[in-house]
Amino acid sequence: MDTGTHIVMSAAVCGLALADPVVSSDTVTMSAVFVGIVGGSLVPDIDTVLKLKNNAIYIRNHRGITHSVPAVLLWPLVISVLLSFLLPGADYIHVWAWTFLAVFLHVFVDIFNSYGTQALRPFSNRWVAIGVINTFDPIIFGLHIVAITAWMLGANPVFTFALLYAVLFGYYLLRFAVKAAVKKAVCHTVPDATDIFIAPTMRFFQWRVAASNEKYHYVGRAYKRSVNIYDRFEREPLPDSPYIEAAMEDRNIKAFVSFSPIYRWAISYVGDIVEVRLIDLRYRSKGYYPFVAVAHINKDMEVVNSYTGWIFSEDKLRKKLKFIPNS
Repeated sequence: MDTGTHIVMSAAVCGLALADPVVSSDTVTMSAVFVGIVGGSLVPDIDTVLKLKNNAIYIRNHRGITHSVPAVLLWPLVISVLLSFLLPGADYIHVWAWTFLAVFLHVFVDIFNSYGTQALRPFSNRWVAIGVINTFDPIIFGLHIVAITAWMLGANPVFTFALLYAVLFGYYLLRFAVKAAVKKAVCHTVPDATDIFIAPTMRFFQWRVAASNEKYHYVGRAYKRSVNIYDRFEREPLPDSPYIEAAMEDRNIKAFVSFSPIYRWAISYVGDIVEVRLIDLRYRSKGYYPFVAVAHINKDMEVVNSYTGWIFSEDKLRKKLKFIPNS
């Protein structure tokens, strides 16, 4: 989920923590628990700082080790120890327990996005991405804001947030049902599909769709049970070429391939430079495919420039590459 949603969820967990008599009866413990919950709700995304280094490292590692089983156990311990120095006198068994719940909830809700997490590490490096909830879901965020407002106006926080999560449980089940209906519609539209990717959007009934059979990639959108295919691309393997071999060894290209299960490729020539571009088909937006990986290879089979990430115009891509081949 996005940072804003994790923040409002931390407020909800703080409200639920007041059901604990040790927390509600001791001001110091309550303060430590609240700080631990907020910290625990945000700390798994500390790997966002990897973006400052480069996109390749970020894409390959975001929601990786920081969302793993060892991390879920380690974060609450680290936060509790730090709080023991900042707020001495609190009951740190309860601080650890509520912080652990906050960390676990962060990782748990992230697996329902299409991006997913490596939550099963070190037992498996597989990305767990159920894909029923958008990274930012306005309904989930809005319901949290309503519940938090009710708490601020004097409503019982335990009852309020318990009711909120009961409603959200039903909402998640409904999202599973809607996705199942969309998948059935995609199978009807592309009956011989071998790969199907369905991703939620911020709109409840709209879903991104990408499907492949042996000959083509199909890209479209689904609204309720209706599927509209916007683009069809012939499915071709990457050509056997030393330029391709050089490109596939580049860190940005490797990061893209590790993340994207459905993509097409394009090769262009400008002067003595060969551009290899991989285009993710899952995130079509207004006729544009913004998630790409690009490598420029010279005649000596050296990658002279490369980039991977989200780009919404060719001008911005050139600026990111910081290289414009001479025509």
